[in-house]
Amino acid sequence: MPASTPSASRKLWDISPSVDENAAVFPGDTAYSQTLHFSLAPGCPVNVNSITLSPHTGAHADAPLHYANGESSAGELDLVPYLGPCRVIHCLDCGPLVLPEHVAHALDGLPPRVLLRTSRSASQAWDAFTAIAPETLALLASKSICLIGIDTPSVDPATSQDLPSHHQLLAHGLRVLENLVLDEVAEGDYELIALPLKLTRADASPVRAVLRELP
Repeated sequence: MPASTPSASRKLWDISPSVDENAAVFPGDTAYSQTLHFSLAPGCPVNVNSITLSPHTGAHADAPLHYANGESSAGELDLVPYLGPCRVIHCLDCGPLVLPEHVAHALDGLPPRVLLRTSRSASQAWDAFTAIAPETLALLASKSICLIGIDTPSVDPATSQDLPSHHQLLAHGLRVLENLVLDEVAEGDYELIALPLKLTRADASPVRAVLRELP
């Protein structure tokens, strides 16, 4: 029986965008800013910054509280969905919505987590991007997944007022990652690591999302 690949030699893919003043946010949401409070100098041994940002900045996990009052906050999320086997499915150039036919080719033996790559260069902008059709989420939920991720800012279109796909997440108990960068990731199976922070009352949390080659 061949030995498993040591963790240190398994390839990693960083699937998180950079977070700085150029990070896109939903129009009207809090933009990223950073302030230097202490500067390394004689009499001061450290640099110390404060940062201000929306919890939806960069790669992030929406908590159910984001779209339903009384539901779990980011700090109350079970961590299990954010760590484990996943499949990256390519839905390149599929248009404004990922439809069931765009994922049908990759559903055999599906692991519990699915990440959708919708474009050749991940969109971090809030003008036009690919979202996920509610019926696609229902199909994936029927395959017993626990998490869905996408390389765009939201699972719903930017103009949506009723957020049908977010409410499909709630109905099926799915967790979600948004704003991923999958530009260099081939379709296939990986290990996902994307843990949210323990933000007690927040409606979302930034994550440092990575994929790791399976043993």
